[in-house]
Amino acid sequence: MIKRDIDAHLNEISQQYPVITITGPRQTGKTFLAKHFFKGKPYFNLEDLELRDFAQSDPKAFLKPLHEGAIIDEIQYAPDLMSYIQVMVDEKRDKKAQFILTGSQQFSMMQNISQSLAGRTSIINLLPCSLNELTSSKRTKEIKDLKNKLYDKDFLIYNGFYPAIFRDKINPSRFYADYVRTYLERDLNQLTQIENISLFRKFLRACASRVGQLLNKQSLSNDVGIDASTVERWISILEASYILFRLEPYHANINKRLVKSPKIYFYDTGLASFLLDIENEGHVTNHPLKGNLFENMVVMEFLKMRFNQGKTNNLNFYRDKLKEVDLILREASKFTAVEIKYSETIKDNLWSSLDYISKLFPNECANKMLVYGGQKKQERSDFSVLPFSQLGECFAT
Repeated sequence: MIKRDIDAHLNEISQQYPVITITGPRQTGKTFLAKHFFKGKPYFNLEDLELRDFAQSDPKAFLKPLHEGAIIDEIQYAPDLMSYIQVMVDEKRDKKAQFILTGSQQFSMMQNISQSLAGRTSIINLLPCSLNELTSSKRTKEIKDLKNKLYDKDFLIYNGFYPAIFRDKINPSRFYADYVRTYLERDLNQLTQIENISLFRKFLRACASRVGQLLNKQSLSNDVGIDASTVERWISILEASYILFRLEPYHANINKRLVKSPKIYFYDTGLASFLLDIENEGHVTNHPLKGNLFENMVVMEFLKMRFNQGKTNNLNFYRDKLKEVDLILREASKFTAVEIKYSETIKDNLWSSLDYISKLFPNECANKMLVYGGQKKQERSDFSVLPFSQLGECFAT
């Protein structure tokens, strides 16, 4: 079993809210987390067509025997249930977790929750495993040679972080091929009508080829052969189903020309690697986008850390006509500036952007950090040098 860092937060909110909503990409362990943490609660999976029809056609009868609550998987298939659950928890007035809802479609779920369960539910975002979760798992330590590989950046980039790959020893290329096929056949049909699946596959690959780069809709439009409005619609679909993540730029009141476009990343580097035709970690080592993929991996580690602590996304990047800083971690009126480098060697030129931004924002820039691909930790006079492999130890809940 891979123990999840979110357990501590889940334990806290389960005493404070009558409904817990667990959302995130498919195959991240939402169902396992709900069943493991809320043992004894009846479980219903709305992937079952007969059960789904029952919940949709007669929600009152479906919920009538569930006085003590239940785990309801893939709640997006029967969104009207949320209104009836609201009535049930309001009548009972018990703040301890009664209903546990899971779903894989971010936007549609959030819309229904805001309408029916506002103030009654706490929302958990469960992403693929963090590096800390993998390295501290008893199960992964039992697999020969795996523990050492978990400190190999190219191995991690290629494998990604979905628990099934490590738990069941699935070949990553096979896993992501099935993942894309399932996503295209099931989730897309629920979210929208894609007229040309082969063109959408091409769009997915085009997005992967731009990982860690500024989103240029016109460039995507030209390369794929679709109009700009379709580009935006398809990006929104990828966001809604936890495939693509937009990192927004940090805006400040300074006399500089700042970029306004977000950067695009994938929620998992394994999927991005598959879409780039990477078939083993050796391909990562020699790939022209290895630095971008490493940056993607580190950005996602920071996002997982936030979500596992029950916090919201506080990530940005900074870029003007002179310099770029890969990551800005906002906290109140201050921020930590993070530079991310694939290199395994610490060189003086790696932190020029950190020096630049600390001079530009002397009052706001509280901390500076260089995350790199090597293994030695250093504490410099005004910033930290942190190996990527120690991110999990530093930010474990």
